[in-house]
Amino acid sequence: MRENKTGTLMFALRVLQGVLLGVGAVLPGISGGVLCVAFGIYKPVMEVLSDPFGKFKTHLPLLVPILAGAAAGFLGVARILSFFLEAYPNQSVCLFVGLIAGMLPSLFREAGEKGKPKGCMTALLACFAGIVFLLASLEIFSVSIVPSKRWYLFCGFCMALSVIVPGMSFSTLLMPMGLYAPFVDGLGSLNLTILIPAGIGAVLTVVALAKFVDTMMKKHYALVFHGIIGIVIGATVMTVPFSGFAGSFAAAAVNTVCIAAGFAAALALDHFNSKISTQG
Repeated sequence: MRENKTGTLMFALRVLQGVLLGVGAVLPGISGGVLCVAFGIYKPVMEVLSDPFGKFKTHLPLLVPILAGAAAGFLGVARILSFFLEAYPNQSVCLFVGLIAGMLPSLFREAGEKGKPKGCMTALLACFAGIVFLLASLEIFSVSIVPSKRWYLFCGFCMALSVIVPGMSFSTLLMPMGLYAPFVDGLGSLNLTILIPAGIGAVLTVVALAKFVDTMMKKHYALVFHGIIGIVIGATVMTVPFSGFAGSFAAAAVNTVCIAAGFAAALALDHFNSKISTQG
């Protein structure tokens, strides 16, 4: 009876994680890969992507509830999120900034589980500087592009990259190019003229890069993981809507509460995840 209850709770937790993955992937600046790392599912996901025929069966119990939740979070609320991002952009982003910040303790625990060789902090700082430079450059040199099937192929590339390389948010890459809003709207409405080229781009990206990233994780786990943390911190810092704190005191207070709420939710989820994993 106890095992059944634990199994049900674990299944519900995985579905919730999947929903957060889907929702987080849609929000600007948030990476699905970051959430995969924080939830402790990045490695099995990469193993499946790099060797789908060999690993899919053994990882099926873990991935099914996550994929179901991700589909609901990503497709089911795309239009709703578009509304909230337009009506309450700062508050929405601040909530997820707090969520990412609250996951950092679990990221550092995960990064140190196989030791901490020399060069880890160098990797962290180098990746932090690199992602900050990249995202700042995208903002400074922003361009406007007319959406087309070819560009939706690129959107699929960015979407897959945001899972394979934590910290690389497809929304952050697409927004400066004017592709984010039409792409998300197309996903929410299940527009095949957008879904098909995006799917092709995502599959090609997975085939080309998943195996390489998985191999690097196996050979240089600590260095790669600390580099990932640097990307996470850099992407999160660049996501904070600082302009939302420069206006009225009330607006700044609301944004602060949103960050605190996201932070607290992440810590609670991490505690619950650790407790269930221990029981299992």
